[in-house]
Parts: sequence; C-alpha cells; structure tokens
Amino acid sequence: MRTIFLLFSLVSCLPLFPAPSHGEEAAPQVHRFEPADASRERTVPVKVYLPPATTPQAVVIFSHGLGGSRENSAYLGEFWAKKGYVAVFVQHAGSDEEVWKSVERANRMEALKKAASVTTALARYADIPFVIDRLEEWNTAEGHALKGRLDLEHIGLCGHSFGAVTTQALMGQRFVVDRSFLDPRIDAFFAMSPSASKGISSSQAFGHITAPVLCMTGTEDGSPITPETTPESRRELYAALPAGDKYQLVFDGAGHFAFSDTGLYDEQRKAHHHPAIQQLSTRFWDAYLKGDAAAKAWLQSEKPRAEAKLLENDVWEWK
Repeated sequence: MRTIFLLFSLVSCLPLFPAPSHGEEAAPQVHRFEPADASRERTVPVKVYLPPATTPQAVVIFSHGLGGSRENSAYLGEFWAKKGYVAVFVQHAGSDEEVWKSVERANRMEALKKAASVTTALARYADIPFVIDRLEEWNTAEGHALKGRLDLEHIGLCGHSFGAVTTQALMGQRFVVDRSFLDPRIDAFFAMSPSASKGISSSQAFGHITAPVLCMTGTEDGSPITPETTPESRRELYAALPAGDKYQLVFDGAGHFAFSDTGLYDEQRKAHHHPAIQQLSTRFWDAYLKGDAAAKAWLQSEKPRAEAKLLENDVWEWK
C-alpha cells in the first residue's frame, strides 16, 4: 500500500460555456461542488464535466495523483463528456496540491513523501464511495444541476499514479490486512501507471478480479518518489489479472508524466499519446458502460494500433 506516486497539478480553470465553432462537438458544461462528509470532517471537492445531452448518461469518476487536484487531466474530462459521459473529477485532501503548495520549495519533495501514507490512501478509498453517494442524491434533488442527468447503473473509475492505487483498491485488490474496499456499484476500471502489490504477490492481490480493466503505462514509467517502483513492476497488475475483458497499452519510451497534462516533463510525452489514451479509454467505456459490442470487438483486435496511431514498439494487448 506504500507504492504511491507524484503528480503535480498546474492546470488553469477553463471557461464554463465556450461556444463551439461550426462543425465542432458542443463543449461540456463544467460544474464544481464541495460536498462535505460530516462523519469524517472532510470536504471532497469535485469537478463535473456534463455532456450536452439532457438524458441520463453513464458516469466516469477520475482520481488524481499525489500532489494533484480536480483540475488535472482536463484533456480526458472534456473528451469523455463530448463522447456522452458525465466525467466526475475528485480532489483528495491530504494528498492534493496543497501538500506542496503550502510549504517552501526546498521542502516540497519531503512533504509529498510524507503525504504518501497509508492514512491518506485510506481517506482516498473512502472518498470514492462518498462521491457516488452524493451523485445518487444529486440525481434526484430538485433544482440541482445534475438532477436526472446521471445513469448510475453504469459507472467507471479511472486514476493515474496514486489515483491508480485508488482505482485498484476500489476494484477489489486484496491486501496483507484482510480488508476489502470493493464498491460493487463500479462496473469498469482504468488504471494509468498502476502499482504492483506489496506484502503479497500480485497474483494473490489481483488474480480474482473479474471486472473489465484497462491498464496503461510506459517503458520509462518509474516512480519519482519510490525507486523500487520500476516500469516493469507497473505491468504486474495486468499480468496478474485473470483472462476476460482485460487490456493493456504500453507506450514505448513514455515516462510517468506522459499521462498527465500539467506541462511537467513534456519530453516524456509524444504527440500520439494523449489522442491514443482518449480514443482507447472511450472505446473501453463504450464497451463496458454502454454495452457496445462493436467497441468490444474493436478493442480485441489489431485495429487500435492503426486507428490510435500507435508506433511500432508500442504494445497493445488483451486477454
């Protein structure tokens, strides 16, 4: 549980209702809410990208990395919403951007390491069910911006780095301590820069998971904080998962920040990375949140290599 990762957040807030130009998809509405969990004395901020459709749409929840915020990975929130998903980006107090913003520059790395703790992980694991509970309330609340807009029978969860650790816990990862954080309301899971198990083998931790899972990493995707986390260890999750609706993309030469949009370490990101992440993840949600058989068949083929413009040494695999 101590395999935690660094993800700074330097994303600017976007206009709420930019007017689409002729021929473009309509931009999503953006709403920010600050729900408070009285039982934990904790506020869990969320940013919601709401698609133009007024009928209920499937929901994708996103968990940021260590040092990040709900403003991270807007390239995914906007894209998913344009494709018909309500994208809900969660901010986790105690492991968000305040960890590094609140200290002197020289002390920031140490502050981030301290925030990479079991305590903050457990808080994150509780944040996701809390947010789903609030979504259920808002979906029926008169006058709420989300009333009647959410299809909560179809929920996906995605995260990068520490957010992947969060995603893995909610999919039912087993730990040394016999405790489960599985939330059966979540139907499909997408982990970017996933984590190997600690204390027990990855096969013990993940070998029982039957839910659809998409993993993404890179051949240079190490950890900025924990040197024992190697690019090879990030592939252990996929290797340990049982066959059936499991997928993995490995970008050749991609580092840890290839999956983010903070502007840090841009050299780790190639031009095709974000478009491929957008396209493959959306097809994954289409297959498992919308029951799109054609999307599933596409995923289980070589078509993603050409259509997502993967390079020769990028790896696309499924089982």
